[in-house]
Amino acid sequence: MSDVYDMHIDTDVTVQLSDCSREDAQVVFDVLDHVYELEDMTAPGPRAGTAPGVNVWTATFDTAAGRHEETSHVPLTGMVGAVLTGGYHAVDEVEKTLATSFDIQSLQSVSGDQETEARLLLASR
Repeated sequence: MSDVYDMHIDTDVTVQLSDCSREDAQVVFDVLDHVYELEDMTAPGPRAGTAPGVNVWTATFDTAAGRHEETSHVPLTGMVGAVLTGGYHAVDEVEKTLATSFDIQSLQSVSGDQETEARLLLASR
């Protein structure tokens, strides 16, 4: 493993968004991008085709870096399913940041040896 990977293992959080529109996924990622450094993202790209299926958008944020700007309430057009994966402290921090902009319902939390996974449902306030 590289030293860079070792430095970020406890601060990186992978965010997966599903069950939502492309626009709502972008709103959630924009909120997180104002606070943390975006490291990698599968962006909500052009509108999907007409074929049925589930869209999942993924981004990784470094909670130790970024602008750390204040966030405010941001409207969503519907509910957004979110899965946060990373170190315990980092996932908790991202969840608190999301709570400043959205109503959050915690659906499930799965803890491992060094990482945790939180499943959330986000909605407008």
